[in-house]
Amino acid sequence: MSTSAIKNALLPVLLIEDEPAVMAYVQAALERSGYPVVCCESGVDALRLLERGQFLGVVSDMRTPGGVDGAQVHAWIARNRPDLASKIVFITGDIANEETVATLRDTGAPCVEKPFRVQQFIDVVSQTMGKAQ
Repeated sequence: MSTSAIKNALLPVLLIEDEPAVMAYVQAALERSGYPVVCCESGVDALRLLERGQFLGVVSDMRTPGGVDGAQVHAWIARNRPDLASKIVFITGDIANEETVATLRDTGAPCVEKPFRVQQFIDVVSQTMGKAQ
């Protein structure tokens, strides 16, 4: 196994989700599939973590409290952490919202609509971030 593969195997996925039940569900799905997870409830908290931490990728709800939503997190990552810009998966229950549609079109990031099946979600995560080690 290469050094970068070993390093990636240890990096957590950053999960941004404000609904406790959804956070627990997504965290459990990721961890059962071999992905370590760091959770936060808002885009503001996520940006603080992204400023100083290393992550395999990001799973973000589109709508989060605190004035920083998923689109703004993606924009910050594109500017400040370009290594992660292609490793973002959005989750949302609001796929018909015009802002959501525009964000998905503009970013090209995959989106999994809530409610979703675990395997469907993990397939998207592994295609975006790589398989868990």
